[in-house]
Amino acid sequence: MAPTVLALFGPTGVGKTDVAIALAERIRARGGHPVAVAADALQVYEGLDILTGVPDRAQLARLEHRLVSFVPVSAGFSVAEYAARAHAEIDALLDAGATPIVVGGTGLYLRAALGELQLRPPPPPGVRARWQAEMDERGPEALHAELARVAPASAKRIDPRDRHRIIRSLELLEQGALVHGPGPNRLWTSETRHPTRLVGLVRDRDELYARIERRVDAMVAAGAVDQVRRADAAGASPTARVALGFEELLVGDIDAMKRRTRRYARRQLTWMRKLPDVELVDMTGQEPEGVAAVIDSAPR
Repeated sequence: MAPTVLALFGPTGVGKTDVAIALAERIRARGGHPVAVAADALQVYEGLDILTGVPDRAQLARLEHRLVSFVPVSAGFSVAEYAARAHAEIDALLDAGATPIVVGGTGLYLRAALGELQLRPPPPPGVRARWQAEMDERGPEALHAELARVAPASAKRIDPRDRHRIIRSLELLEQGALVHGPGPNRLWTSETRHPTRLVGLVRDRDELYARIERRVDAMVAAGAVDQVRRADAAGASPTARVALGFEELLVGDIDAMKRRTRRYARRQLTWMRKLPDVELVDMTGQEPEGVAAVIDSAPR
C-alpha cells in the first residue's frame, strides 16, 4: 500500500517548513489536498510563535498547519495530550481524502503523531513542583550530578543543562519507573498507525550552523525578546519555558541562545540516526523546490 502520511523530520533551522510548502504545492498540482500537522513540543504554545518558529502568515496562507499556537502559555502540556490530538487530526484528514504532512523536529512528538507510544506514568501531585523548586534553587548541573550518581546510564543521555529532562528523570526515578539501562526502545519504532513515508532533512554542519545564527538574529529582530517577556509576565508554565532561547532572551544573552540551539540541532541529528526506515535527503546548497522535487520523484 502506498504511504498515506508524509513525515518530514530534521534539525532546527534546516528548512522543514519551506520544503513542506514546496511539497504541498506539488501535491496540490496533482489535485491533492495537503495539510501540515506540526510535531513540535513548543510550537503548541500561544504567544511564542516567533521564538518557536511557527510558520508566519504568508507561509500559513500557502499551507495550513494544524496543532500550532493553541495551548495557553501558562498551561502545561504533555506528549499524551499531543498524541491524542495528533491522531485525531491525522485520522480526520485521511478520512476527508487529504494528505497529512507531519512536520517537526521534536523526536518524541513525531513518534507520538505517527505511532502508539508506551508512555511512562505522570508524576503524583506535587512531585514536579517540588523538583522544580529544587531546580530553581540548586540549578540543573547539580541535579544532573545527583541523577548521575544514582542512574548514570540515564544521566549520560541527558544534557546537564536540560532542565525538563532532568526533572522528568528524577520524577521517574522516584516512582521506580526510570529505565536505567538500554532497555526496550519506547521511542524509535517502525510501527506506525498508517502507512507512512518518513523523510529526514540534513545539511552540511557549517551551513546548518550559519542558518541557525541567521535564524536567531531574525527572531530577535522580529520581536522575540518582547514575546518572551510577555510570556514570562503571563506566568509561562515550566513546559513552555524550555523553549529554545526563552531563558536566554529573558536576560538578553543572544549568544547563549545560539549556542544552545546548535547543541539542540546536534541532538536532533543524533535522533535522526535512530529513525527506522528514514530516507535522508541532503539539502546542502539546495532550494526548497529542488528538495521537494527530489522527495516527490523518489521511488516509494
